[in-house]
Amino acid sequence: MFKILLVCSLAALVAADANVEVKELVNEVNPDGFVSRLALDNGVAASSTGDVHGNIDGVFEWVSPEGVHVRVAYKADENGYQPQSDLLPTPPPIPEAIVRAIAWIQANPSKN
Repeated sequence: MFKILLVCSLAALVAADANVEVKELVNEVNPDGFVSRLALDNGVAASSTGDVHGNIDGVFEWVSPEGVHVRVAYKADENGYQPQSDLLPTPPPIPEAIVRAIAWIQANPSKN
């Protein structure tokens, strides 16, 4: 199912801009997994590999309208979808007072 969705998404991406040429397109399905790669001449690229257990490792990248190179690497396995990128938002750090309170609570458990 994921492979079909990936191929359809990539085809829609190519069809969205008629002036873009495909530099590389590889879709190999093997008994032990799959390999998929797409590279367009406008800087858009995607690649992924998967195994028979449903684990997928991949990366996709493009240049935003602001000129920023966006690259997202991901892993999809039994732990879910796990993207990694410098451009993804991150949570703020835990305030020091909260860290100390948690440490105190762990050191002094409730009697009940």
